[in-house]
Amino acid sequence: MTNALTRLVDIAPAPSLIRHTDWGEVERTLAVELPDDYKELIGVYGGSNWDDYLYVLEPDCPNKHYDLLTWAKYQFEDLQDLWTVEKRPAELEPEGSVVIPWATTDNGECLYWLVLPGVEPNEWSVMVNEASGPRWESYSLSCTQFLAAALTGELQSNILSSQFPLATHEFRRLGPA
Repeated sequence: MTNALTRLVDIAPAPSLIRHTDWGEVERTLAVELPDDYKELIGVYGGSNWDDYLYVLEPDCPNKHYDLLTWAKYQFEDLQDLWTVEKRPAELEPEGSVVIPWATTDNGECLYWLVLPGVEPNEWSVMVNEASGPRWESYSLSCTQFLAAALTGELQSNILSSQFPLATHEFRRLGPA
């Protein structure tokens, strides 16, 4: 277990039911390998809601609205369309760069992995995009490092809600919609 995942378990005890994911199939569908810390996060918490605000996406999530593969497909298409009229973030200038969503919020902000050519999945960083606008933030953190830092208040975002995190953390697994 990574240090960041251990911190998350300290913040919100892990549920007893653990889902098993066919990562090979997921990664074939996405055409990329995913970071190990994300796979561990899903193995421990599954698709989840943190502090009644941030939703971690899961492949084949029991709540279909938070399925990683569906989000990845539609976000890719939507961003390609958007970037015909809006400037791409500077981090995405290198040829072959893409973003893959791994979380969203109840306000519509989206959290992505920044996937750069030649960069291994365990080295991907996090980008946050505001709900209806061109602002992006970039963090040199893994998704579990980002989540732990956001929940402890170590990370301050100008995009995420000022009401996040809550003083007393809330966690729930995502079930059927």
